[in-house]
Amino acid sequence: MMFPEGPRIPALTEAESQVVDAYVAVLKRLGGANPAQTTGTYTALRAAQALVSEARELRDALSLMFERHEKEIHARTMAKALECLEGDRLLHRLGPPGDEKFPDTSP
Repeated sequence: MMFPEGPRIPALTEAESQVVDAYVAVLKRLGGANPAQTTGTYTALRAAQALVSEARELRDALSLMFERHEKEIHARTMAKALECLEGDRLLHRLGPPGDEKFPDTSP
């Protein structure tokens, strides 16, 4: 069975890939902890607790890039990778409901 081909993720180093994955995880947790977007304190608390772990992973991925002498972040390439992973759809959960700065891009 053939699956439809989705958008192609640009070629990334292993460390860049880890940065993108960790950044998407941070966005998810930050959105879950947003008091303007959740209905329960327990849910927000769990997201905030997980955010600490996800932020450490992002820090470690960026440290790995630095240690490997990957001194530059190629913003266009990283933005394309985030777009392919639907990172942009997570942005609407970061602000208050109906915030024009964070348009709802969910389907």
